[in-house]
Amino acid sequence: MPVDRTRLNGDHTDSRWLAHLLRLGILPEGYIYPKEERAVRDLLRKRGQLVQMRTTNILSIQTLITRNTGGSLSGNKIKKLQPEGVSVLLPCEENAMAVNSNLSVMRTLQEQIKMLEQVIQKKAKLEPEYAALKTVPGIGIILALTIMLETGPIERFAKVGNYASYCRCVGTTRLSNGKQKGKGNAKNGNRYLSWAFVEAANFAIRYNDNIKAYYQRKQAKTNRVVALKTVAHKLARACYYILRDQVEFDLNKAF
Repeated sequence: MPVDRTRLNGDHTDSRWLAHLLRLGILPEGYIYPKEERAVRDLLRKRGQLVQMRTTNILSIQTLITRNTGGSLSGNKIKKLQPEGVSVLLPCEENAMAVNSNLSVMRTLQEQIKMLEQVIQKKAKLEPEYAALKTVPGIGIILALTIMLETGPIERFAKVGNYASYCRCVGTTRLSNGKQKGKGNAKNGNRYLSWAFVEAANFAIRYNDNIKAYYQRKQAKTNRVVALKTVAHKLARACYYILRDQVEFDLNKAF
């Protein structure tokens, strides 16, 4: 097989250039998570995947009910559905079977999620510098652990904008002379942190009246997805300052 000399020369030149930058101390290096923390972090990622799968089943049930009855059912009511209730709601045998299948999968996922959470809380402890994360509306122990293990030392982010970008909470536009010249790679950053802050935003909107009012004002001007992402962005920025300055969450400053 013939050897591509051009490619070899390019690789050789690139290697020498990278070695030169490293010797000067100006080569940007990625953060490597401590080996002892990776197993629990991966378990948290698996939990997040199962939560998303559970949500998919709930949405599937909601869609099927709406399509066949014209009504709607909240997620909490769906979680409490029993086979006899499904038969009353959907007299059609095939539709009832479809919903019961989703319910069976959803409850199996819930059992696995609960089991993983129990193991995670035994294996991982929230470090003192991350304890104040629990003062943020929408963030409990599991999301706090997720943010801790996915963020690492907050000192590696020079500015709050760097952290928000890493959490995929900002846009990815390319600008030149104040004009948009395209979009960047939307997959840059940490997708697990992005998911964690969106989850936190959903809980914050549900249980905090001030954040809910902010979300509703944004939703009136844009749409639900943009408004939710705006809340997630606010929470990500707040968490950066909480970790950097070792302070508790301040609703007035954040919103």
